[in-house]
Amino acid sequence: MPELPEVEVTKQGIEPFIQGKAVTGVIIHDGRLRWPIPKNLEKILLGQKVSQIKRRGKYLLFRMDDGHLIIHLGMTGVLRLLKPSDELKKHDRIEIFFGKQVLRLHDPRKFGAVLWASDESGEIEKHPLIAKLGVEPFSDDFSDACAGQHLHLHAKGRQIAIKQWLLAGQAVVGVGNIYCSESLFSAGIHPEMPAGKLTLPRAKKLASAIKETLSKAIKAGGSSLKDFVNSHGDPGHFMLQTKVYDRAALPCRICKTPIKQIVQGQRSTYFCQKCQKR
Repeated sequence: MPELPEVEVTKQGIEPFIQGKAVTGVIIHDGRLRWPIPKNLEKILLGQKVSQIKRRGKYLLFRMDDGHLIIHLGMTGVLRLLKPSDELKKHDRIEIFFGKQVLRLHDPRKFGAVLWASDESGEIEKHPLIAKLGVEPFSDDFSDACAGQHLHLHAKGRQIAIKQWLLAGQAVVGVGNIYCSESLFSAGIHPEMPAGKLTLPRAKKLASAIKETLSKAIKAGGSSLKDFVNSHGDPGHFMLQTKVYDRAALPCRICKTPIKQIVQGQRSTYFCQKCQKR
């Protein structure tokens, strides 16, 4: 599933080419996504310019003249910048044209989303899909000075396993399954430890590990497991750098203890029993 690094890589790939450009056409090939694509989207978007593209969690927010186009990649979505003459593929759901360029959403499993939020409906930050998201890991609200305290406060009293707590994204967004395992390893925290046991010193270490892990993933172009490629069709290479994820039974890069794999909430977790303490 595309997570924060993959969505950020997608944003960085398309932004220089469509920011400031006007929509010249929209074709909906199959609007049956997680939520139906508005049937009148072409009428809404035609002629509107993209003045800015933001990422909020795993959502891409395209600031248009009269509102925001909201795009989510779902589990298998890829948003690519192509030429209109490029061959249409099975599972291409929608095309948004900008003159001689087109954005195509390719989504085999249909868990993505393409929605419209008009300015008349309220501020985008208060949109139901956005309002409850945790803080951004690279924002001022998660700076080195306050990130540890933020995690410590939000974890207080929680009995849920810390990995599941991070995945929920209510304290800080973007720490997906791969990045949870990697961040917890870097911070020396056992993934099954109750979140409420997170002390302030360990919270500070975890916050630093989260930002470092996500930064490395973005620089590596994200993680490509099966489907993800960036907006120009290139895979991400972060999987070549992982210290624990997908390394079950292989030696820990620090202590040589075999990496263990368990299942938490139907998601695989990887960790070192020696380096990561409860």
